[in-house]
Amino acid sequence: MERRILPADESKEWIIKAEEETDFKYGCKPEDRRPLSHYINYGIVNLDKPMGPTSHEVVVWVKNVLQLEKTGHGGTLDPKVTGVLPVALGEATKVTSALLNAGKEYVCVIKFHQELDLEKIKGLMNTFTTVIWQRPPVKSAVARVLRKRRIYYIDILETVGKYTVFRVGCEAGTYIRKLCFDLGEVALCGANMAELRRTRAGLFTEDSVVTLQDLNDAFYISTEEGDDSYLYKLIQPMEKAVEHMQKIIVRDTAVDALCHGANLAANGVLKIHADIKKGDHVAIMTQKGELVAFGETFHSAIKIAKLSSGFVAKIERVAMPRRTYPHWKTT
Repeated sequence: MERRILPADESKEWIIKAEEETDFKYGCKPEDRRPLSHYINYGIVNLDKPMGPTSHEVVVWVKNVLQLEKTGHGGTLDPKVTGVLPVALGEATKVTSALLNAGKEYVCVIKFHQELDLEKIKGLMNTFTTVIWQRPPVKSAVARVLRKRRIYYIDILETVGKYTVFRVGCEAGTYIRKLCFDLGEVALCGANMAELRRTRAGLFTEDSVVTLQDLNDAFYISTEEGDDSYLYKLIQPMEKAVEHMQKIIVRDTAVDALCHGANLAANGVLKIHADIKKGDHVAIMTQKGELVAFGETFHSAIKIAKLSSGFVAKIERVAMPRRTYPHWKTT
């Protein structure tokens, strides 16, 4: 079946405010970071979480295998749930918040408590392909308050007796176990989630997942045989985690000021995603595709394009180390 579209897939148009060449003496394309230690420290592993351990335990194993000081993950999976678990390495842990809000996709096995006609199941799934209300289950890491979540699509893959396999694309924070329970309530027979696998988190998909054994073997080959090529293949730049976000591209001369926490000024902007609105949380990028910082916009994209002075975004978190680009006082 053809892969359905999440909001992260939607193409975004740019507004070009100004044009300027980038200086390749400073910074680099994310995939060209060197040496290996630097590449790892700003990388993400798209891990295939196995059934059994908690997400925290898996992340600790990755930290130990790669001999890092810190790691983090982009969205908890229950111990019995498998699949896509992006693990941020070293300084890349600064981008995990971006993944928490990214759309997710799962393949789920639901067990209805009696056999249902396929057309009835399709009708049930269509009913829930909308904005739904959910209260998190008792065993959850968040407050049990009623909240809205959007279901983008539900595709039935197979039905066997009381079991139905379906693929669901949903907003971050959707509880699939609760979705299964609610489907059973509407069906008037009851239902429960039998098995769950996450197939997507943002733009990380199961097509590029890495096992813990893969990672361990690649690190051994790197340290014992001096061949780093396998680690470069298994680890992706941290910028992959923000591909679904709205973005602002800035001049080289604006980068280091942002790294020191300065707000983004209008004259530092080169390009803006056209549908940015006031108050949006955006990724601020260099012309080479490097993540500089996260920010909150003061104005819409159209207004930012027209401004010649003043601040256009408040810096919330810096991702790039200082002095990667020339100090603003020397430019």
